[in-house]
Amino acid sequence: MILTAVVLLPLLAAILTLLLPREEKALIRNFGVAASALIFLVSLVLLWKFNTKSPDMQLGIQLAWVKTLGISFHMGVDGISLFLVLLTTFLTPVAILGAGGAVTKRHKEFVAAMLVLETGMLGAFVAMDMVLFYVFWELMLVPMYLLIGIWGGERRVYAAIKFVLYTMVGSVLMLVAIIFMYLRFHELTGVYTFDLLEWKRMILTPAEQFFCFGTFALAFMIKVPVFPLHTWLPDAHVEAPTPGSVILAGVLLKLGTYGLLRFAMPLFPYASTKLAPYIAILGIVGIIYGALLAYAQKDAKKLIAYSSISHLGFVVLGLMSLSIQGTEGAIFVMIAHGITSGGLFLGFGMLYERRHTRLMSEYGGLWKVVPKFSALYLVIMLGSVGLPGLCGFVGEFLVLVGSYDHHAAAVIQGVPVTLPHPKLMTAAAALGVIFSAVYLLVMFQKVFFGPVKHKINLSLRDVTSRELGAIVPLVVMTIALGIFPSPLLRRMEPAVKQHLAEYQVKYKASIDVKKARRAKVLSRKALRGLASKLRTIKPADRQKLRPRRRGKAAAAKASKGKWMKKTFPSRRLGNLPGRGARRRGLKGSAGRRGLGRGRRRAPIIRPRGRRHGMPQPMRGGR
Repeated sequence: MILTAVVLLPLLAAILTLLLPREEKALIRNFGVAASALIFLVSLVLLWKFNTKSPDMQLGIQLAWVKTLGISFHMGVDGISLFLVLLTTFLTPVAILGAGGAVTKRHKEFVAAMLVLETGMLGAFVAMDMVLFYVFWELMLVPMYLLIGIWGGERRVYAAIKFVLYTMVGSVLMLVAIIFMYLRFHELTGVYTFDLLEWKRMILTPAEQFFCFGTFALAFMIKVPVFPLHTWLPDAHVEAPTPGSVILAGVLLKLGTYGLLRFAMPLFPYASTKLAPYIAILGIVGIIYGALLAYAQKDAKKLIAYSSISHLGFVVLGLMSLSIQGTEGAIFVMIAHGITSGGLFLGFGMLYERRHTRLMSEYGGLWKVVPKFSALYLVIMLGSVGLPGLCGFVGEFLVLVGSYDHHAAAVIQGVPVTLPHPKLMTAAAALGVIFSAVYLLVMFQKVFFGPVKHKINLSLRDVTSRELGAIVPLVVMTIALGIFPSPLLRRMEPAVKQHLAEYQVKYKASIDVKKARRAKVLSRKALRGLASKLRTIKPADRQKLRPRRRGKAAAAKASKGKWMKKTFPSRRLGNLPGRGARRRGLKGSAGRRGLGRGRRRAPIIRPRGRRHGMPQPMRGGR
């Protein structure tokens, strides 16, 4: 019941907002902030009631919606989606409060659009019915389109249409796959249902998995966005108002990576395993490519937009690693990036309200003029860089560890190998950490350090109380998550283990289906109680899996063994002294010399002495 309230309260608040008088702008803005803040407080009850040891869906509800078609109002939350829900309810009041001068018209419609958008995002994170998920997925498009198209910049219509077209292409293809899965499940079981937990029991043939995974993955990779499907993002970020940019970067992009983790990978494990190396490579390319493009920008909002492509590449790499550390790190990066990227957009939006320019060359020396704002923005910027002790470091570090130890995790946890060269790929991804430090520090230096280049900057006012109320919570969370990440990791670990365990079982079942060339449905018991079989990698396990290095003596011994087998193939038949003759029960001198009852005398070859590291054969008789 509490989860239903969290999802539907923003929609109710949006309806009440439309009933307020249009002339009362302050009342509308304050009502929006108060309603969204109240929803955040209600969502904290989810954290209080959440069972940290359970990997299953909790605090859910399931009611028949369209019973004849098998559509239900089914929602639930687990360790994977819990903190994404809290991130959404946390950023919405921050974005409405920080709107300021970015919204100068249609205040009532703006607040209503923000609250409807919050309902769509929350519903997509907790929906367990595919039709319900698709409804919330499409619901997000309308308010985001309006935010960009009405309150955006000069090219707002172009950016809004481009955003909708890109998203709609992926959504329509995903709808085709949903209908196919619906009919396929009925063919195998005779039951019509859109329930995700029931669909997880279905194992499709490889061809069917590749088709469905391709459509799902395309829709989610557009939303992330993954290179080369990213071209809509810079335009949307640049033209969107500050609250729209905060929500777009902080929450909306995370729905793409969440969709890969929740839907595409568990439903189609065989196809995702085979395509994971290529998706991981695209993620690494996005890390480096996004960082290089960010460094080349003169527009600060474009720089932050391209940095989102770079940071979310770590999420894609972590998910494709199929390791506990990598998956937990990917989820943590989603949360940390939502806080830091939202803070970066919010802070520069405050500067834009004062100067009405996004060019970094128009600033400089602002630390002397607005010292409080500069100090707050510095903390958020360092969190985005990944400074140890701040939130950005934890997730990226776990992703790099998970991808580096991918082969060890695959052997110990039983999951398939998806990264062909994990160490090389990890090293390439680590370059993104270095590049992010370069372009963000250069941006901060151009805007806040050095002499004051333009006299108009001397008249800029420092941060106001309203702006403090919006940016201080982001600064506090940046520090808190960097120092105390364990409460989050502890709550998400059981669900991550369960996800990987089910993935392992379904992948092995997919191989059987491939051999039989016939889809099947697993029993419910096969997908339960598997989290205990997985464990984290310990140093002793790494030592066992580490390949032994051969020294010169070991290499010479191995070379000698190969030479002996090639020169004297009869040794395999036991005609040479050693274990071969004794294994067949020969005793005494016969065993030592390689002779047996009823056998002809065989020549005895004894190695005597060494020349140039090779044994010298000698022939002899009794």
